[in-house]
Amino acid sequence: MGVGGGFWDLLKPYARTEDFDFLRDKKVAVDLSFWIVQHETAVKGNARNPHLRITFFRTINLFSKELLELLGIPILRARCEAEALCAQLNSEGHVDACITADSDAFLYGAKCVIKCLRSNSKEPFECYHMSDIEAGLGLKRKQLIAISLLVGNDHDLQGVPGIGLDTAVRFVQLFSEDEILNRLHDVGKGDTLVLQTCLKSITDGRTTTLGDSSIKTRSPHCSNCGHPGSKRAHLKLACEYCNVYGNENCTEKPVGFKCECSTCDKDRRNKEQKKHENWQIRVCQKIATEQSFPNNEIIEMYLCHNHGNFSESDGPSLLWENPKIETLVDFLAYHQHWEPSYIRQRILPMLSTIFFREMASNPKEGSLLCGQYEFHSVQRVKVRYGHQFYLVKWNKASPNMSDVIHSIPTEQCDFQQSESLGVNESIDLLDEPDVPQILVDNGCWFLLTDENMALVQAAYPKNVDVFLQEKALKESKSRRKSSLGSSEKCESPKSSGIQLSITEFYRSTKVLIQAKHGEDPAKDSDNCAEASPIKSRKTSTRSTPTFSKSVRRRLLFD
Repeated sequence: MGVGGGFWDLLKPYARTEDFDFLRDKKVAVDLSFWIVQHETAVKGNARNPHLRITFFRTINLFSKELLELLGIPILRARCEAEALCAQLNSEGHVDACITADSDAFLYGAKCVIKCLRSNSKEPFECYHMSDIEAGLGLKRKQLIAISLLVGNDHDLQGVPGIGLDTAVRFVQLFSEDEILNRLHDVGKGDTLVLQTCLKSITDGRTTTLGDSSIKTRSPHCSNCGHPGSKRAHLKLACEYCNVYGNENCTEKPVGFKCECSTCDKDRRNKEQKKHENWQIRVCQKIATEQSFPNNEIIEMYLCHNHGNFSESDGPSLLWENPKIETLVDFLAYHQHWEPSYIRQRILPMLSTIFFREMASNPKEGSLLCGQYEFHSVQRVKVRYGHQFYLVKWNKASPNMSDVIHSIPTEQCDFQQSESLGVNESIDLLDEPDVPQILVDNGCWFLLTDENMALVQAAYPKNVDVFLQEKALKESKSRRKSSLGSSEKCESPKSSGIQLSITEFYRSTKVLIQAKHGEDPAKDSDNCAEASPIKSRKTSTRSTPTFSKSVRRRLLFD
């Protein structure tokens, strides 16, 4: 939750929506408790297998940290609140942002908070920067702490009764960051003298206190025009305010008229100041009735700089390690009863990204999944959520897969289909957009993954250059063909200008087609039948074989 009273609504106008490139080459600290709760909420009513989902998310609470360690992700354990540790890492510059929905991350010192992740959007990140909040609301960290003390937070849900978020923000804005917490202590003690001293209002650049009684008696005003002076005098000669507009006599004042003379303006400002001071008194009285306000333990907790289980001298260890693939496969196969092939299929996109990063920093011979797949080439450019990616082909490093496929007995295929546990057999996971796709080309099997274009360019610059040259050549040929086609269209005979009905149009089209062939319909159908196998053979080289997905997954990832 964080700060109560609809605090996120207050910050909403200062949110930024960022695209996928926002977090590129950056580090983020993830509030794991928020991450799990968010996913549990998201899958309710939308899960394909609710019983498996519930089991998974209940189980992951028991071994999630061990799972992340097997993935090579650095993990830090917080002493109390997870968002507090994330905010500390962000404040000290160890990470670039925090991913959490708890608004009190700003109170712990966070500089950038990512509240929402929408993976199916062009701008998936909803980000809040402390600099934007300071510029828009004029509130800094200690002032936000003061607001949380007034409206309530995770550690004091009640706050001060009768004080809402708008009142708290307005009251806190009266004081600077350095004095706000001290003022709350003074008001909490109920000292009348201190109370009058702290209730300040700035008017015309000068400070007036509660005991200021400099309000002067208002001079008489004309009931006709509303300006200073008497009505009798204005009947003889128009007042100086009405003369400004060239009037010989005073004009009748309009509805809602307000005199702008110095006396009236000062009178209005004094009334507004008195009203504001009375409002301040009421707020302070509400604060003074709250016992032991403010809570020093909560303030110290928010201002603490040691929320992790590590020494301040050594600092946090944020080094990434390579995933322990086979241990990870055994771990998930034991705890979740997933097939090893299914696990390897799901982790391949992650491994491919790590592979390209290593190749970009240290070019060498390498492969994926313990030597099963090797980089082959760039297939094409793919656009996903408005961003371009390279569709990369991975070659199977083992012998030709066609020989292996034909050697599988039918009984074994049936057994493999029924053995798949934890996977919905009604949906082909190999055809989902988030997992590697299969490509069969001239008897060779490939896997396709979406990869960052800059990362592939840095890892394999020569291969990318070859792809770009071939792409440019194909585009030039395509433009040449299109220009020739357009010229042929220009040379085609003009139409007769006769407008046909829909029936006549299709009838005339049918006659023209038959006349063009010069043969009977039966012969034309034979020609079509002869052409169809060629088309089907061409299509089959680019499609997935008709084995069940569990069989194909085992062949590819075992």
